[in-house]
Amino acid sequence: MLQVRDLETGYGEVQVLWGISLAVEAESIVVLLGPNGAGKTTTLRAISGLLSAWKGQILFDGRDITLWPPHARVEAGISHVPEGRGIFPDMTVEENLRVAAYPKRARRRLDDRLDVVYTMFPILRVRRKQLAGTLSGGEQQMLAIARAIVQNPRLLLLDEPSLGLAPKLAEQVIDLVYKLNREHGIAVLLVEQNAPLALRIADYVYVLENGRIVAEGEPDQLKRNRKIVEAYVGI
Repeated sequence: MLQVRDLETGYGEVQVLWGISLAVEAESIVVLLGPNGAGKTTTLRAISGLLSAWKGQILFDGRDITLWPPHARVEAGISHVPEGRGIFPDMTVEENLRVAAYPKRARRRLDDRLDVVYTMFPILRVRRKQLAGTLSGGEQQMLAIARAIVQNPRLLLLDEPSLGLAPKLAEQVIDLVYKLNREHGIAVLLVEQNAPLALRIADYVYVLENGRIVAEGEPDQLKRNRKIVEAYVGI
C-alpha cells in the first residue's frame, strides 16, 4: 500500500532524514519507534505532504505521490493525526467533524460517515454539541482520531496518540487503534513513545535513530534483540 524509498528531508538547511525506506501493507499496523529527535514526526509529515521530500520516493497504491500536495493525499485515502491533536477548541465536537470532512470521498455521504464515527466513538455522540475544548484529554484524542476517520481513510498516520494521557486512557486509545484496524481494515502507521503499548498491536516495527532506520522486524523478533530492547523498547 505505502512504500517510502530512500527518503531524505529536513527543515531549512538542517537535514533530519537520511535515506529511510519503509513499507505499510494494506490492513496492517506498522509502528515507528525511536528516541526524541530521531525523525519520527518528520517521517509522518513527509508522507502526508506537510513537508516536502528532498530526495527519494513516496508511493501509495503504486502511484508516486512524492510531489502531491497534502489535500490530494487526503483524497487518495491518507489521513494524518498530528501530535497535539489539532482540534478546534471553540467549535463543537460535531462542527470539528464536519470541518474535517472536506475530501470529496467524505462529503459525498457525510451523514453516513458521521454515523460510522459515532458508532466507533459513542462518547462523541453524547458530547456532539459540546465545545471540543471542554472535553477530557482522552476524549480530545478520540475526537482527533475521529476527525481523521470521517475522511474515510485507508491509511491512518498517528503521531503519539497516547501522549499526555494517564496509563489507563493511553491503553484505551491504543486498543481503539487496534479495533479500527482489525474491524474496519484501516492500515496504520503509528509513532508512539510508549513502546510496550505500541508493540502489543504492531504487525511490524521500524526503529529510527538520528534519521536512519537502525532495525526492523516483527515485534517478537525485536524483543529477542537485547540491544534493541535495552536502547529503544524498554521492556
